[in-house]
Amino acid sequence: MLAEMHIQGLGVIEDALLELHPGFTVVTGETGAGKTMVVTGLHLLSGGRAEASKVRNGSGRAVVEGRFEGVLAEHVARIVTDAGGEPDEDGSLITMRSVNADGRSRAHLGGRSVPVSVLSDLADRLLAVHGQNDQLRLLRPGEQRDVLDRSAGEAVTAPLARYREVREQWQAIVTELTERQTRSRELAQQADLLRHGLGEIEAVDPQAGEDAELAEQIKRLAAADELRAAATAAHEAVSGAADGDPDSPGALGLVGEARRRLATAEDSALRDLEPRLAEAAMLLTDVGAELGGYLEGLEADPERLEQVLARQADLKKLTRKYAADVDGVLAWAEDARARLSTMDTSEEALAELAARRDELAAQLAGHAQELSKAREVAAAELAAAVTEELSGLAMGQAQIDVTVRRRIAEAGDQQALRVGDELMHAGHSGIDEVELLLKAHSGAPPLPVHKAASGGELSRVMLAIEVVLAGADTVQTLVFDEVDAGVGGRAAIEIGRRLARLARSHQVLVVTHLPQVAAFADRHLVVDKGTSEGVTRSGVKTLEQSERVQELARMLAGMDGTETGRAHAEELLAVAETDKASGTRRKKRKN
Repeated sequence: MLAEMHIQGLGVIEDALLELHPGFTVVTGETGAGKTMVVTGLHLLSGGRAEASKVRNGSGRAVVEGRFEGVLAEHVARIVTDAGGEPDEDGSLITMRSVNADGRSRAHLGGRSVPVSVLSDLADRLLAVHGQNDQLRLLRPGEQRDVLDRSAGEAVTAPLARYREVREQWQAIVTELTERQTRSRELAQQADLLRHGLGEIEAVDPQAGEDAELAEQIKRLAAADELRAAATAAHEAVSGAADGDPDSPGALGLVGEARRRLATAEDSALRDLEPRLAEAAMLLTDVGAELGGYLEGLEADPERLEQVLARQADLKKLTRKYAADVDGVLAWAEDARARLSTMDTSEEALAELAARRDELAAQLAGHAQELSKAREVAAAELAAAVTEELSGLAMGQAQIDVTVRRRIAEAGDQQALRVGDELMHAGHSGIDEVELLLKAHSGAPPLPVHKAASGGELSRVMLAIEVVLAGADTVQTLVFDEVDAGVGGRAAIEIGRRLARLARSHQVLVVTHLPQVAAFADRHLVVDKGTSEGVTRSGVKTLEQSERVQELARMLAGMDGTETGRAHAEELLAVAETDKASGTRRKKRKN
């Protein structure tokens, strides 16, 4: 959850610390006090667009810092680790976003500077901010399909995964077949060049590392006389002259003489040195033997040298054309063989690819139909659940329909797939288009949500969907900005009740102007604006219970100074507490 958010120099807020409740936190304040800066700060922490106009006048920059607790699950920890960040000593995670007066911004995660996109990836897993602009996303067909899929859970995600797996194979075959058919002449020319190169390489038959071995052999054969002289001199120095000349005993003879003298010495200190000379003699014996073997195998063979040089010349022809060394030539040949396997443009090869394409298309069509049926079942369930939620939000006559239609492929569609008797567009998420329709009342025709709902109704539809999806939502923190716009009276109380219900499974943060909603919060923050020396400043304060009564009374049409207003505020709080307590008891009994 988001435990704290620290805001500095953002809009009218000079310096404010928001300590958020794990359940339901509400933010209120007079118009212009800076409530929206709280949501702006969350947008910045979520990797949203930075605007210089949001930086407070007189401040060099705006800074928003968030501290998250209990969020280092595997998928989040991977983002932090890949970015080089680290959790705090207490296990919490610190994120920060700063915006300079010129509009440039910087992002930090776990103490490390990171690209803004990293904060965006993190927020996708931790935060969902719903404001007036965010509600517009619900109007996009892709978003509406995602809402349906989220509500269905495994019933849709399982067939969707199977569909995507087969679709990837199908697309690869379609692309390869198309390329071979449209580029047959070009591919045939490329294949001839590759076969020619492979023929040259196979004729020479190079072996891995052979060029280095040949270079060593050439050095030895070319310098055979010099090497023989050096080895002979070394052998004589170690083992003595070949004719047994006593004047040239060699190192072995001298060591042997030293051993004999020490072995007969009267002093034990000298005799103790004899075993070490024995070790030296053994080593010299081994070296002498190896030098002798080297001399026996060393031949000055001009014919062999000529053969090795010719072999080296053949290899150099290959390395000049295909790679820097023999190992590179072998790698080129392996790659060429792999490329040739995809360049066969014969009728047999094309027919084989077409058969595979048709086989995968049939499988894909089956998965697409399975996915569509799963969505149709889920659509009816989602529509019923959202409609039921709307009945408690002063939209008792409204009805949500979730339609699932198949998208017909257009002419020239590269992702056209025959499903039954029709060609469908086989997109990444299936062949379906999903649309949320709203019937304002029983006699009204179903219309797209954005055409049938007012701003306030659209907010309530969004809230109803979030309540329905709460169990399937993996994002822990939900933020609602003015979700109660255009709502009042009984509907406002129902919104508060549903937000409180949502807070049983999620952390909920709401910016509101309605006391009926604020009364249901577990923690009440107020953005307070003041003026000092001609400068307007806003801060955030956590309200005690008595202060909550005063704030709710103020929100009741400015009735904070009247007994009637205070009594009404106290009544709202009592109703909310009773409702939350009964909801908690129901949840315990259910569990």
